[in-house]
Amino acid sequence: MGKLEGKVAFITGAARGQGRSHAVRLAQEGADIIAVDLCAQIDSVPYALAIREDLDQTVREVEALDRRIVASVADVRDLAALERAVADGVAQLGRLDIVLANAGIAPFGRSDDIVRAFQDVIDVNLNGTWNTLRATTQVIVDQGEGGAVVLTSSTAGLKGVGGNSPGGQAYTAAKHGIVGLMRTFANTLAPHMIRVNTVHPTGVNTPMAMNQFMPQWLKEDPGITGAMGNLLPVQIVEASDISNAIAWLVSDEARYVTGVALPVDAGFAAR
Repeated sequence: MGKLEGKVAFITGAARGQGRSHAVRLAQEGADIIAVDLCAQIDSVPYALAIREDLDQTVREVEALDRRIVASVADVRDLAALERAVADGVAQLGRLDIVLANAGIAPFGRSDDIVRAFQDVIDVNLNGTWNTLRATTQVIVDQGEGGAVVLTSSTAGLKGVGGNSPGGQAYTAAKHGIVGLMRTFANTLAPHMIRVNTVHPTGVNTPMAMNQFMPQWLKEDPGITGAMGNLLPVQIVEASDISNAIAWLVSDEARYVTGVALPVDAGFAAR
């Protein structure tokens, strides 16, 4: 029996990358999944975002583990859409125990519309996390059996490493803001035995970091390169490394861990 048998997890940005990895990892531990993703492009983001076929692949991988999954297209910037996705998932799967606010964008580098680039990152990464909390936490409170929430921040939520671009500046601001949300919600939800933590990955081997625009950004802003080294001799970590940490955080093995900003960063933040 897995550590999460009988639990249901809601995951944003679940179509690929860390989100898909989290869905599969939690399913391996026995959880059923409510998965959402935008599955569309945002104009200010230079790399390709996930599409519906990616979300369908997440469904196949979870179902291959003999777990149930309810997947829908929803924009974290749209609270009503998230609420519908949560309600539909809970109606089909019966409950909600775990929330992973994972969706995010990282349009680093130059932008023709600096205001739009900044605003899109704040809207998706920070406001989207807040919307996810608003759409889910009351359901867990009303259920009355406790729960666990993990918000995906970044090493950029611990250090000022966004560089000199509007997207990078907004990314760092949003990821710091997510820590503030975590600490606030950890306090307000603690009486209900709902734990709230953040994870802070270094660079992860996903399309957000591994695309043709990342080297271009580093070339445009060479000062950033020296600030982005890990302490351990690895250049990048795998999505599964973050998923393993989250699987522990949301399990009963971490039942008294709340209000914690957990780096999974190969020592990045210690430099």
